[in-house]
Amino acid sequence: MRFLFDTETWQEIYGSIRKNKLRTGITIIGVLWGIFLLIVLLGATRGLENSFKNAFGNLATNSVFVWTQSTDTPFKGFQKGRSFRLTMNDIDVLKSEYASEIKFLAPRNQTMNLIVRDFKSGSFKVSGDYPILDQIQKKSLTFGRFLNQNDIMSMSKVAVISEEMVKQLFDKEEMPIGQYIKINNINYKVVGVYEPSNTVNFDRDTAYIPFTTFKKVYNSSDKIDWMMITANNGVNIEQLEKDLLLTLKNLHKVHPEDKRAFGSINLGKEIGRLTGFLTGMQFLTWFVGIATLIAGVFAIGNILLITVKERTKEIGIRRAIGATPKSIRQQIILEAVFLTATAGMLGIIFGAFTLYIIDAGFGQGPDAALINPTVNIPIILISCTILIFLGTLIGLIPAHMATIIKPIEALREE
Repeated sequence: MRFLFDTETWQEIYGSIRKNKLRTGITIIGVLWGIFLLIVLLGATRGLENSFKNAFGNLATNSVFVWTQSTDTPFKGFQKGRSFRLTMNDIDVLKSEYASEIKFLAPRNQTMNLIVRDFKSGSFKVSGDYPILDQIQKKSLTFGRFLNQNDIMSMSKVAVISEEMVKQLFDKEEMPIGQYIKINNINYKVVGVYEPSNTVNFDRDTAYIPFTTFKKVYNSSDKIDWMMITANNGVNIEQLEKDLLLTLKNLHKVHPEDKRAFGSINLGKEIGRLTGFLTGMQFLTWFVGIATLIAGVFAIGNILLITVKERTKEIGIRRAIGATPKSIRQQIILEAVFLTATAGMLGIIFGAFTLYIIDAGFGQGPDAALINPTVNIPIILISCTILIFLGTLIGLIPAHMATIIKPIEALREE
């Protein structure tokens, strides 16, 4: 390792680079561009992945949402186009038949209503829910609490509202907890305030009231608008969705092949697609980045081959005065590694600066396209290792060419 700290070795490397400034600069740019491209693409992919995670951040990702529409196939005496609704009996049947597969099952009812507070009002969604909703779709509470089982049992007239609703219905700096709002001309006590998520959210600016209270006030009987189902870990969410829909079709006398009677959204399926897309993006990024790196490193190898040819006489003189093939080989390899490492460091610096600019321009705000586009330190270390390995490998060729030069023939070289 002493040759690494040999001043003469580095002077010779510097002299070689200085003689071919333009050619060396262009070659370094090739490797720099490869590592720059790799860093930026990996960072952008990570930013996109963070955006997707943020989009589903407050939802249990192995969930299915189910609601009714209208039939498109006649069945058992019923005509095409029949409308129907889910019922609490459906909930009981599904809980019983899929007890080992379903983790949470939340029936839900929703309507639009004018909400009034003193002389202020606004039209918002009002949702009748069970406390279990908070486990499927976690609420970020600013003040107070979410609905609890006591609210359900006693049919309490309480509500959990969003921060935006507070801004519209209450004076600035006024504490909403414990205050009353009117929904459908009935007073409800505000027991909680939540921060609306920037994610995929079906309940933005919704007032949550107990399911039993909603049922009584809006006379919904045993009917429900839709349900949210979360599967246990390890359960195939796509197969569970098919089984659930088939059971519901049997309960409501719907043709098994009817595609329109029930609507559903399978978050697990959608996230699986996004995950596959991100995996493909990462593979493509590594492929493009490493291919560009290899092309740049080969260019360095070609430059060194030309350099060895130009320095044939110099190498011959060094051999004649006692330089060993090993020392010459080490110098050529060291020069290759130095050029690739320098280009790599510059590429990493420029890549990090570019990601900083991307984050400032596209990674801020609630609708950010790329959130925190960064590259992990281990990835950078792996890239540097690959770069140094390729530099060493490509340096072996010109190094070998330099060591097979015979001193007498080299001295004759013009």
